[in-house]
Amino acid sequence: MNFIDTLLTPFRYVVSWILWAFHELFSFMGMDPNSGWTWTLSIIFLVLLVRTALIPVFVKQIKAQRAMQALQPDLKKLQAKYKGKKDQLSQQAMIAEQRALFKTHKTNPLSSCLPILVQMPFFFALFRVLNSASQANNDNVGIGALSAQHIQSFDKSQIFGAPLSQTFLGTINSGAANVSVIVIALIMIIAMTGSQFITQKQIMTKNMTKEALEGPFMQQQKMMLYILPLVFGIGGINFPIGVLIYWTASNVWTLGQQFYVIRNNPTPGSQAAIELNERRAAKGLPPLGQKKTDEEIVPEIVEPKVQRSQPARKNRKKK
Repeated sequence: MNFIDTLLTPFRYVVSWILWAFHELFSFMGMDPNSGWTWTLSIIFLVLLVRTALIPVFVKQIKAQRAMQALQPDLKKLQAKYKGKKDQLSQQAMIAEQRALFKTHKTNPLSSCLPILVQMPFFFALFRVLNSASQANNDNVGIGALSAQHIQSFDKSQIFGAPLSQTFLGTINSGAANVSVIVIALIMIIAMTGSQFITQKQIMTKNMTKEALEGPFMQQQKMMLYILPLVFGIGGINFPIGVLIYWTASNVWTLGQQFYVIRNNPTPGSQAAIELNERRAAKGLPPLGQKKTDEEIVPEIVEPKVQRSQPARKNRKKK
């Protein structure tokens, strides 16, 4: 076992236990245990569970992204300060001031990659589990919580005639290509990369301020916009159908989650914030984050308290 396998072992066990639990649940509900749709639902619900657990990480990502946009004016001033200074001392001083700036705003340039970095171990663990299914089936062994019987069931399961354990590249090199695998793999790869591209695109076009769009990290955002979908698109030809289902479902979750946040809680000063304020204005509401003016606030009428007069005390007659 190499270092990567050792590192992924805990994640493989977690993934296998979750898959087993959902597979047993759907089988208990009456679905065919050997059906590809039972295994597909198990994979999709694995995504839902993992992504729900990652919501706090997503919230931190949103805060970090907004902090990165907030520091763009200061970052531009810093770059203007050291413009043309190529000596080693100036470069070191600029790097030190950049780090201090990031520390002050509690963010860093890699903050936008946090959810995908956290999710990667689960993705690779699932890849190892599903990719090892055929070999484990031949050896009649289990993987983690999945018994040899589960592995055999998964290896034989299909959706639309495509085995979940088969890959696009594997069927092409097999000499007897499965058309269903080719078609479904291509559809899933396009859906996977397309949803990832749209997610990043809507951040750049809707949820970034003018300063951020003109900032030095915009080039990094543009690179991510095209490089990440390209990497996963090329790598997707070697992903089992089951892994493609996982990654596509995860990207669709991200797209929907990002759309909800951008629409309802956009970055101040972004195009999405302008559109939100237009919708609020149409409903007679003040702009987001702005309190009502004094003219709009209806003063509360407080009736003055009238002190009740006490009856005069009568002197008792002396006996």
